[in-house]
Order: sequence, then structure tokens, then C-alpha cells
Amino acid sequence: MKIKHTQQISTMKKLAILLSIPLLFLSCGNNEEGKSIDQLIENENLTEIKAKKAELSKEQSELTQKLDKLEQAIERLDESRRLDLVVIQEVGDTLFKHYTEVQGDVATDENIIIYSEFSGILEDLRVKEGQRVNKGEVLAIIDDGGLSSELAQLETQANLAKTTFERQKRLWEQNIGSEMQFLEAKTNYESMLNSVNRLESQLEKTVVRAPFSGIIDEIFTEEGEVVSPGQSRLFRLVSLKNMYVEAAVPETYLSKINKGTDVLVKISSLEREFEGKVKRVGNIIDPNNRSFTIQVAVPNENGMVRPNQIATLKLNDYTAENAVVIPENAILKNAQGESVVFILEEKEGKQNIGIAKRQIVETGYSYNNKIEITSGIQSGTTLILEGAKNLRDGQEVKIRN
Repeated sequence: MKIKHTQQISTMKKLAILLSIPLLFLSCGNNEEGKSIDQLIENENLTEIKAKKAELSKEQSELTQKLDKLEQAIERLDESRRLDLVVIQEVGDTLFKHYTEVQGDVATDENIIIYSEFSGILEDLRVKEGQRVNKGEVLAIIDDGGLSSELAQLETQANLAKTTFERQKRLWEQNIGSEMQFLEAKTNYESMLNSVNRLESQLEKTVVRAPFSGIIDEIFTEEGEVVSPGQSRLFRLVSLKNMYVEAAVPETYLSKINKGTDVLVKISSLEREFEGKVKRVGNIIDPNNRSFTIQVAVPNENGMVRPNQIATLKLNDYTAENAVVIPENAILKNAQGESVVFILEEKEGKQNIGIAKRQIVETGYSYNNKIEITSGIQSGTTLILEGAKNLRDGQEVKIRN
């Protein structure tokens, strides 16, 4: 407030002096000068009037120059005058990462529909929707239509064929009996074994098991219904452990995105953002949109991430160590379109007073309101962050704490 008050007094004094100049010329300390001007006007002598006017104008110009010099001296000597306030920051080295954003969908390879592999009646449904099951656990049993009885008979016949074959083998090793008898017994036994194995394989299809650990998300059929192989849907089994985000990335980033590239994953519906890495990069460019696919693993400890959720991927396509990075709003543009910043040079002997210097810089990538400076300023430079828009090169400024 004191600075503002002093400046107002100085301005008012200057204005008062300027306004008093015409009166000074009119009076000149006595009435005789005034009368002489009046007399010149009354005489209507144009030449003398112009001469008088030129004389007074010259005196006025000389006084104005003297006043300007006095004002400059006041500005130079008056420490309380108002200076432009600036906010500064010392520039340091930092790790700079640039990211490009793409949209993707949450997915999992362990999200399947389990179909029936055997034709028959679903006689035993052992799970409910939302139930967690382990790999290999029995989910349902289909009526085998007498297949188990047939298997029991075949196993009996297979045991008999085995006994016959072993007996013929012993006789053959003792050179008793013919080779044909031995080969017939062997062939019969092997045939019976194949039949038993084939029937066991068929019977195994009547038992529906979980191919992996997960959650029964949907049940599509009920007990007592007839199911057919490859046509009847039984369950949807989902695992929320091995989740990932799949996204299409423009082919221009093919050389920048690799397996292991850092990624920031944001799922807006959960208001979550976490770090991840690219776990797979596609080997084909889609000719329709000129892009390739990537997969990014998604942690899901609490099970809140679900398939088909929309996710935003921020892919780290550029990294610079020991980079000079400044706020993007500190960059100005000159008439030539060059990037300009103002830096501060300290003024010796004056606290919180400095000189603003204009500096042309070269810029690199920008991200999250930060921009990399590739040349023009170095680490340790004092940068003017705020108040630079109206500054002139070499202008004296005051630092705002």
C-alpha cells in the first residue's frame, strides 16, 4: 500500500506541474506579460501572435524535457516504486516420460461356454450360479444310457482275453503250441483293451468337469433336460485372475511399443489407475485400420475388474533421463513462432529484485502439462513461471514470495 501511495503522489505532482505550465506562461509573475499577450491579440497582428506562440512552445518543450529527466531520476532512486511481480522456479534434471493414449477392452482367455460332449439326459447338476469351482471338479453328470454296464462286460471279457494271452505266451516261450494260437490270443487281448479304453473315454464324457478354476457365471440348462454334444450349452465358466486389456495401436508406434513396455491402465468405471506392462504384441497389421493389437496384464486381487470393461491405456513411447522439464504454460511464442521463456538474473545488492532475460528454447515432447526443453536452458537456471507474458527483455522485476 505504501508503494502504491508513493507512486500516486509522484504521478499527481507531475500532472500538477504540467497543468501549471500554461498558467505560468500567461502570468509570468506579473500582469504586464498578460497584458502584452492580450494586446497582441487585440492588435490582430498575425505575425507577432505566431512568433509569441513559437516562443512559448519552445519554453514548454524545454520544461517538459526537464520534467522527464526528473521523473527518470525518481524512478531510478525510488526503491518503493511498483515493479512487476513474478514467480520463479529453479530448473533441475528429472526423468521425463511421454505417453500416448489408446482405448481398449478388458478380456480374459478363461471365459468359456461349456458344451455337452455326450448325448443323454442331464441327471445330476452339482453347481449353482456364482459358485467358485476348482479345476477338475465335477459340475454335472449325464445319464450314460447303459454305457457303464457295457463297459463292465467288456472289462470281464478283456480279463479273460488277458488270461488266455498270458497262458499262450508261456506255452509259446516253452515251444508248446503253434505260433498262430499265440498271435490270435495276443490280437484278441489287444482288441479287447482298445474297446475298453474307447468305452471308458466315451463314459468319461458323461461327467462334466471344470477345465480350470473359476466361477460358474451362468447355467443354461436344468436337470432332466436332454443334451446333445456340441449343441447344448451347459455353463459359462469365468476366471477373474488372469485378466488383461486388449487394444489396437496405430502402426506408427510399432517401433516404440514392445513386450515389457510400461503402461498406465485406467478403468474409469472403477475409478482406478495402476501400472502395468505389455505382455503381448501382435504380429499382424490390420489392413482396415492400420493398427496392431497389444495385451496388457491387469491385476485383479479384489475381483472388481470384469471382462468387457472399457479401459484407457497410456503407453510409454518416449523416456528421457536427466531431462530439463518445465511447465508448458511457461512457454511463450514470438512473432517468428519461436518458443521463448524468461529467465531471471539476480541484481547485485538488491533482495528479491532481478532482471528478466528473454531466452529462445527448443522443445521436445510434452505430457501432462509438462514439456521437455532440448536446448536453450540448462539445469540450475532460474525460470520465471508466472508474470512473464507482459515482460520486456532486460526489465527489472520483483520476486513474489
